[in-house]
Amino acid sequence: MSALPLETEVNLQRFKIANIYKMEFTAQQIASFLNGTVSGDPEVKVNNFSKIEAGKPGTLTFLANPKYEHHIYSTEASIVLVNNDFTPSEPVRATLIKVSNAYAALAMLLNMVEQAKPKKIGVDSSACISATATVGSDCYIGNFAYVGENVVIGNNSKIYPYAYVGDGVKIGDNTIVYPHVTIYEGCIVGSRCILHAGSVIGADGFGFAPEGEKYNKIPQLGNVILEDDVEIGANTTIDRAVMDSTIIRRGVKLDNLVQIAHNVEIGENTVMAAQVGIAGSAKVGKHCMFGGQVGIAGHISIPDKVNFGAQAGTLGTGIKEGETYLGSPAFPVKDFMRSSVIFPKLPELYRTIGQMQREIEQLKKDITNK
Repeated sequence: MSALPLETEVNLQRFKIANIYKMEFTAQQIASFLNGTVSGDPEVKVNNFSKIEAGKPGTLTFLANPKYEHHIYSTEASIVLVNNDFTPSEPVRATLIKVSNAYAALAMLLNMVEQAKPKKIGVDSSACISATATVGSDCYIGNFAYVGENVVIGNNSKIYPYAYVGDGVKIGDNTIVYPHVTIYEGCIVGSRCILHAGSVIGADGFGFAPEGEKYNKIPQLGNVILEDDVEIGANTTIDRAVMDSTIIRRGVKLDNLVQIAHNVEIGENTVMAAQVGIAGSAKVGKHCMFGGQVGIAGHISIPDKVNFGAQAGTLGTGIKEGETYLGSPAFPVKDFMRSSVIFPKLPELYRTIGQMQREIEQLKKDITNK
């Protein structure tokens, strides 16, 4: 990563030590931090954020999606982040800060606000920590959190109240484990990970061997590995492997209520929206994007850079790298869009075909009689 200009570094430190909700910043200060340019009043000040359609004076908002452009002409927000190529078609009352990517710039500002929040440090007296556990420097372990035997927790990590960290778990530096997270024994969590409330890492995979009229449980002896920079949404579950590991590679982001079955491997920087389900032993490539409620069958491989729209489902047949798919069974998005025009007409087409069949049969009879 290239070094930031000195002025940007100075502004970065200012944002880190100041809470934007308590201090005001001018458009010019914000533009300097973002390497952007000001169009309007460089001295206008803001101390909070707002949505563009509900903007208020003294707040900053953004425009990244053209569908929301009409709001920029009526918003009461004082500053709007826009892309460099944005050209207003009407007068804009707000001051504009033009940047290369308005959404990414907003993320930078929100991250600075997050970094400015007071950080929890220390171990609560009610936490239960095994004598054999190793806890790094500047960590936080909250009320009634449990840390088992031979656990290793890296520096600056946070274990919030009522979290459970099982025996032999390893957690890297700067990782956050929110309340009621459960990490089963032997699992590995990397650095800079975020595990949201209620997520379960390392529960048994759904493995049973049928014998007559009953099912015998197959012991799940593997673990789960979360590499660095992974974020796991609330109430998401990732099952431990039968043997070896269920692996969530670096940079993966999983939304709430996602189910990852045993022996699955998710490639780097893949993102999945809520209620996605990945069946056992499936392999998902890098940089994939799955919409809500996508379903992936077991024992198949999904190539890199594949996008599945919401509620798509696949058995893995014909899926190609870099393509976008919709429907269940999923097929290419262009074909799906053409087909979606036909779907509502199917009852009418069915009746028409039936009528045509009857007419053909009648014509056959007429010809035969003649």
